[in-house]
Amino acid sequence: MKILLISPTVDAEIRTNKGLMMPQLALYILAGLTPPVHEVDIIEEETELVDLEQNCNLVGISCMTANAPRAYELCREFRKRGKTVILGGVHPTILPDEALQHADCVVVGEAEGVWEMLIQDFQNNNLKRKYYDPNPDLEKYVPKDFSKIIKRRLFNLIPIMTTRGCPYDCDFCCVTNLFGKEVRHIPVENVVRDIQESGAKNFMFLDDNIIGNPKYAKALFKAIKPLKIRWVGQASVSLLVKDNELMQLAAESGCKALFFGLESVSDLQLKTMRKSMNGIEHLEKALKKIKKAGILIHASMVFGFDSDTKETFNETICFLIKNKVNTASLNILTPYPGTKIYEDLKKEDRLLITDWRHCDHNTVVFKPRNMTPYELQIGKINAKKKFYSLWSVLYRALGNLYNPVIYFSMNYGNMKQVRVEAKRINKLKSELFENNHE
Repeated sequence: MKILLISPTVDAEIRTNKGLMMPQLALYILAGLTPPVHEVDIIEEETELVDLEQNCNLVGISCMTANAPRAYELCREFRKRGKTVILGGVHPTILPDEALQHADCVVVGEAEGVWEMLIQDFQNNNLKRKYYDPNPDLEKYVPKDFSKIIKRRLFNLIPIMTTRGCPYDCDFCCVTNLFGKEVRHIPVENVVRDIQESGAKNFMFLDDNIIGNPKYAKALFKAIKPLKIRWVGQASVSLLVKDNELMQLAAESGCKALFFGLESVSDLQLKTMRKSMNGIEHLEKALKKIKKAGILIHASMVFGFDSDTKETFNETICFLIKNKVNTASLNILTPYPGTKIYEDLKKEDRLLITDWRHCDHNTVVFKPRNMTPYELQIGKINAKKKFYSLWSVLYRALGNLYNPVIYFSMNYGNMKQVRVEAKRINKLKSELFENNHE
């Protein structure tokens, strides 16, 4: 039997800059879970076209909210051609009943524990409408074909995941809906095996917080140190700077950059989000300490909180430039379905559209408290232009010369993406803001 696995793009006419594409892992886990007697073909639509006439028996599509409409479109086309289609991923997990309107079957949550059963049921003409395992076993090693992942990305970044679940319950995040609140670990020896079998030297840990369990993180860093790899990941600022041994082990194990969800530089907003940093001065000291360890900082900032004003954009960029932050994701608050903020804005009649394509961190889909939707959208774009201006890149380089190749390549990719984003928003201007910018 032949199985086709697809990760759709958001827009079939627009592709993401290869240097900024997050490495995929989910489909490769599915391929590894598939009994070897079956043939598996993986298509990432961001890098190649989907052949609707391809000969296959079963089609599996994994999607998030922004690319759900494109996933539904592919479902419709494959089902027209008599194919059985399975949907999975974040969006079908949050809204399984919606997803079932478009597919023959939905996998809710994680695929481990259900995928092999699903394939067997399909072969026996007994496919169920929904599959869900609330507590899949992560102890078993899942082989992955890393050679295919490398071909699809710049920098040859190999994705690795060591944990599932998040104990926090942020208003704007749906990770707990997908993986649960309990943090579960993949055995360290399995992570080491992934790294060794990939034959690669550059890795991205996809965990929401690679140091969420310091004891596990220290064991992991000690185990991968002899492998002489380079890696990037996501972590908590406060947790990292409070534990000197943890930070040192991370650096010694090959950590070159970390993604930090700072979200806001407003003391009021930080308290609202229950951040553990004691104000901006404490945050600045923490960032200096991380940079001193030789770790580049990628900050994730969010615009559009109810406490934000038009002055917030400049305050945020001045903070990032002053502290010579390597790179930053400048996002717009996005009310994803399944989150508290989505329900709150819906009750307040502040949601503007229900087209999931625009739920992408970059597009305003709600009415802000202290500015118009258009002012929020333009403010975010102009902030990104300022942060990734040539002057800013050169000025911030003075604090990031310990990893110059990574620094300049990441900033160059973002400089190019600014133009793409501005062009896209200009294209959607009438659709999104014509009746909401005044």
